[in-house]
Amino acid sequence: MQLLTPAGQRITVASQAMSPGPSPAGEPCPPSANAAAAGELTVADIDLPAQIADLTDDDLVGLYRDMVLVRRLDEEATSLQRQGELGLWASLRGQEAAQVGSGRALGAQDMAFPSYREHGVAWCRGIDPMAILAIFRGNSLGGWDPAEHGFALYSIVVGAQTLHATGYAMGMARDGSPGAAIVYFGDGASSEGDVNEAFGWASVFRTPLVFFCQNNQWAISEPASRQSRTEIFHRASGFGFPSLRVDGNDVLACLAVTRWALATARAGGGPVLVEAVTYRMGAHTTADDPTRYRAPGELDAWRRRDPIDRMRAHLGAAGLLDEDRERRLAIEADACAHDLRTRCRSMPDPEPASLFDHVQVTDTGLVSVQRSAFTAAPGDGGDGPYVQGDLDRRSGLVTGETRVSGQAW
Repeated sequence: MQLLTPAGQRITVASQAMSPGPSPAGEPCPPSANAAAAGELTVADIDLPAQIADLTDDDLVGLYRDMVLVRRLDEEATSLQRQGELGLWASLRGQEAAQVGSGRALGAQDMAFPSYREHGVAWCRGIDPMAILAIFRGNSLGGWDPAEHGFALYSIVVGAQTLHATGYAMGMARDGSPGAAIVYFGDGASSEGDVNEAFGWASVFRTPLVFFCQNNQWAISEPASRQSRTEIFHRASGFGFPSLRVDGNDVLACLAVTRWALATARAGGGPVLVEAVTYRMGAHTTADDPTRYRAPGELDAWRRRDPIDRMRAHLGAAGLLDEDRERRLAIEADACAHDLRTRCRSMPDPEPASLFDHVQVTDTGLVSVQRSAFTAAPGDGGDGPYVQGDLDRRSGLVTGETRVSGQAW
């Protein structure tokens, strides 16, 4: 298990008593001398190896299996998009350890709030991968019950999910829930006002919430260095809560840190910020071309830190992984990918009017009027759905000759 210092050196513990800004020379400042007096945690307060001491050999192999299957399904989804079966796809390649490690740390009473790339966390929470593909295929606006899985719907609005998670965690605290919430966001989202507002509210109300930042080095085409003048995990000290920086390509480190952070939050210790340093090995989405802004040498360097290769080497050294087990896992991964492809290509199109079914928990008059206008049959004052339909911001929703007033809209 390895953690990182702010300068990038690998260590086995995490420092939380760092000052929030760089020194005048540009180097990270040493731990604050009055950290203990200020109540900040230090490395002596955290026994991370104890967090994973209960793992069995089967558990270790299970983490490796999770990462292998998640990557294979991700590869299949990318291929499906390239073949026109999906409108878009956001790959998680390279971030499997951060997602599987943190995802397997979650308990039954915990609630996760993803962005749009947390396919590995979704896997750990029992979400059918087909439900995720349905979103990117345009066949679904959600696809699963958040309460059943402890996993909220994907959030496309960058950073908005941190506010959702903060509010939910405040509710958990008031309800006396034994669980905690965790929210996932990237280094680019850390520049959003929503994220900083969530930090403030979560800290002031001591919400049981873990902020899990996957720093994959690129916010689309902007490097992480353009997002912050200091390390992202330092930001928590300015809001008054602890943080850790972890090697996001080490699944055991991610599992240990997230277990500790969740336990801290559940025990009433307030929010914790985890910065998992990892790398987005593919494009931001399939609409992106990373070769236009990323040097090939950078990708080669991070390939040598591949999280799956690292876990494979660890299991091999421990005598837990041999060629036969690898072969059987590869067969399982191919079977999962084949099943996903078959179900995706045979997915029926939804009824057009189902667009209105889950807009709000309880149907409102406005939604009913819009649904009626959308589904108006010929002869009923409209030409039916899609025929000369348009959204006129000045006059309202138009479907054929049926018009909803601007006031109602």
